[in-house]
Amino acid sequence: MAPSGSSAVARAEQFVWLTARVLEQRRFAFHFLGGHPDAVEAALTAYAGDDGGFGHGLEPDLRGPVSQPLHTALGLRVLDEIGRCRDQRAERVCRYLTAVSTPDGALPALHPSLRGYPAAPWLPLVDDPPSDLLATGPVVGLLHRNEVWHAWLFRATDFCWAAVEALGRGARTHPYEVMAAVAFLDGAPDRRRAEAAAERLGRAVREQRLAVLDPAGLDGHPLPDGYAPGEYHFPYDYARTPHSLARRWFTDAEVDRALDHLAAAQQDDGGWPVLWRAWAPGTALEGRPMVTIDALLTLRAYGRTV
Repeated sequence: MAPSGSSAVARAEQFVWLTARVLEQRRFAFHFLGGHPDAVEAALTAYAGDDGGFGHGLEPDLRGPVSQPLHTALGLRVLDEIGRCRDQRAERVCRYLTAVSTPDGALPALHPSLRGYPAAPWLPLVDDPPSDLLATGPVVGLLHRNEVWHAWLFRATDFCWAAVEALGRGARTHPYEVMAAVAFLDGAPDRRRAEAAAERLGRAVREQRLAVLDPAGLDGHPLPDGYAPGEYHFPYDYARTPHSLARRWFTDAEVDRALDHLAAAQQDDGGWPVLWRAWAPGTALEGRPMVTIDALLTLRAYGRTV
């Protein structure tokens, strides 16, 4: 294990080699050790399905081999990280998205094909699932940001606009839904409309107290219904980079306090903790390297020394 006086990246590197899946090992190497994108893509391919989606537990809270929208959203995010979210790769994914879409053209959180395989208990499986912004927003935003054009995007984009604008009009929401909305808005091609929607959404986030603005007062901050004890969200959870529209929701002081809190959350073994509920033995083990990479990328994006 790296000495306690080592850099955050050095300590995290030891943690990743000790605990992470091959995919997270190669993602870490790509982001921080000069690794090649081919190695990341090769590891991601192990999770690919013949239908163009991703499965096999890529998203740790869903198990089993079948492709799912949430797995596929994560797979697209990895391809985006390495600059390979276009061309035939994106075309294959869009064919899968078309096949599993709801009648209004968006994505369900869970497709019924998962029946019979384990999944987190807070993700209900139904035969006729509704459209879900959590699944649809990040996918649509990412495809737009990569200038992917496919027929699937038209109705899915309309769904996202309607869902995001409902949140901006005061509909009750929760942090993960807001993060999905931000992922959509950050990639939406209509930038003027996205900025206006983000401004309204930011007011809702502050009014509903969905972000911890002062980590020193954490104990008195409300938790959304169903969230685990300590499953709080901070400005950096919404604005992963200073270029996100969500960055405008917070003052410089609020962001600085949040980043100080994030940097201090690195644990003795070099990894960052998983804050959501652990419902199976392997989910936290697989999740911690993922959130560790996210934490380092966020700190680096804001100019913090890692």
